[in-house]
Amino acid sequence: ETPYISKATPEGARDFIVPSRLQPGKFYALPQSPQQYKQLLMLSGFERYYQIARCFRDEDPRADRAYGEFTQLDMELSFTNQEEILNLLEGLYTDLVEKVFNKKIYKKPFPRISFSEAMKKYGADKFDMREDKDPNVLAFAWVVDWPLFEKTVTKEIHPAHHPFTAPKDEDIPLLDTDPMSAHSWQHDLVCNGLEVAGGSIRITDPGVQQKVFKILGHTDEEITHKFGHLLSAFEYGVPPHGGIASGLDRMMSLLMGEPTLREVMAFPMTSGGRTAVMEAPSEVDEKQLRELGISVKKKP
Repeated sequence: ETPYISKATPEGARDFIVPSRLQPGKFYALPQSPQQYKQLLMLSGFERYYQIARCFRDEDPRADRAYGEFTQLDMELSFTNQEEILNLLEGLYTDLVEKVFNKKIYKKPFPRISFSEAMKKYGADKFDMREDKDPNVLAFAWVVDWPLFEKTVTKEIHPAHHPFTAPKDEDIPLLDTDPMSAHSWQHDLVCNGLEVAGGSIRITDPGVQQKVFKILGHTDEEITHKFGHLLSAFEYGVPPHGGIASGLDRMMSLLMGEPTLREVMAFPMTSGGRTAVMEAPSEVDEKQLRELGISVKKKP
């Protein structure tokens, strides 16, 4: 298990923050994923890790994304490569689909398609290969050879996956000259038009990791504050490692033939971010706020 009370880090979505009573003015954050913890486990000598992990993200809900929290099967391996990771999850899902749910897989082994090929052929990186859209057939495919970075509509550079994804070895020199042309060791598993798993081989060179952070616009001070613990661990030597995480709610909705994640969750939140039965979020009493050193200013 990895901690649920952690540190705010920029991993792509807004954090849920938790005020500290013992450290007034400071805040914990609920983890968007166990990403840094599982990498630290690899650095400390663990060769294999898996967890049924809860993840917390304050992002807008949609049909294939639950608001607030979701569950994923999280894995990390040391002394591995992309091929081993893909084969591991492919074997797991093949048995799950065929032996447990008695459904058919469109093609085995799962096809592998580059990001650029997917965009040319399907116009999207999440695509459906079924011609008749049979709900009892699951069309898995691996999307590989992703760009390392992408630009937003405001021309900001963001990681295509997350900032710990390793660039292809031959593209490392491009970090100094043309970072937008660099490709990565990212791998996503798509099925029937949805992404059901994603992962990568991780950066193990602290110099490369520093370059990636700076390309993303982080100052030296921000890098030390947000990622110093990870970079310090890198100095002791890093085994090659990588992993993948699979969203169990999303996979279950596919296996059960349900159109939204809400249908496979016992207590889904509403689109407005309210819990199903507990009427949260709610106000707290003044005593609790005083203990935390918090004052609430309501919007006019």
